[in-house]
Amino acid sequence: MKLLHIGKKGNINRFSKKSELMEGIEIIEMPSGLGADEYLAIGKDAEFIIADAMAKVSEELIKGMPNLKMIHSEGVGYNFFDLEAAREKQIYVCNCKGMNAMAVAEQTILLMLSMLRNVRNCDQAVRNGHQIEKKEEYMKKGNLKELSDCKVGVIGFGDIAKCTAMILKSFNVETYYYSRTQSDKDVEEKYNVKYLELDELLKNCNVFSIHLPVTNTTYEMVNDEFLSKIPEGSYLVNTSRGELVDSLALVRALESGKLEMAALDTIAGEPVQLSNVLLNQEQKIMEKIIFSPHIGGITASSFKRGYSMIWSNIKKVIAGEKPDRIVNSL
Repeated sequence: MKLLHIGKKGNINRFSKKSELMEGIEIIEMPSGLGADEYLAIGKDAEFIIADAMAKVSEELIKGMPNLKMIHSEGVGYNFFDLEAAREKQIYVCNCKGMNAMAVAEQTILLMLSMLRNVRNCDQAVRNGHQIEKKEEYMKKGNLKELSDCKVGVIGFGDIAKCTAMILKSFNVETYYYSRTQSDKDVEEKYNVKYLELDELLKNCNVFSIHLPVTNTTYEMVNDEFLSKIPEGSYLVNTSRGELVDSLALVRALESGKLEMAALDTIAGEPVQLSNVLLNQEQKIMEKIIFSPHIGGITASSFKRGYSMIWSNIKKVIAGEKPDRIVNSL
């Protein structure tokens, strides 16, 4: 029995418990970014694929593997997996939903706090020898905020959003959420959140955190219309997917003052190139954006939880059982 791993070499041994590794499975490790023909040349007869969440698992690859039983994302995402091709061949596609919810929530809170205290510019000031000047500037302006001063609007209410709300609860933050369906009252009480329709949430909050998948409906939903509805001087965090945000609309909101700052763990068009529009703005705009390189969910603990999920599913499929967290409607 063979397993084709498409991603960073060594991840399987690095993040799997010894007790989870299965005897009798030959593991073939290959990097992301190769063509289907290159994967097929070595891994054609594999029964399982484990792939980096951002790797491409194409129709050509899927149809060229006659023994394939399951494709498993190494993370939560599967944007570049051909779900329809897998469904046609009755091949399960699964992910590790929930593996990194707390990790991404922590990154979300980190970015919120970094904006409210303008850590980016304060760090640079100290490095440039202007510590006291920067301190006096903020004392004079009086515009550094605490989280408890803010009304946070969480857009989407899945695993990551719930973990974010739970952390915000400890900061005594007034937190609202919008989702396609309102949660039960006991859930709202547990996470200390109140439901608002999207337009009302945009109008009443001043810190916004996006927790949605990219769909035809949500693609670039943070656009000019969306941003026109928020209060002046608001803050935006995106730890989901860069494609949820219209980059040019974001720049316009930062220029106009609708947004005081934005903090982005993801940017449309990964891998991000130096030509990206968000990296080519005037200094006054660049000072209002905090970037992180899509690291919210890649803690060691997250990957260990993920690989426990993966090995459990592999064992289920071998036993003729249906795996958990299927994403292609089989």
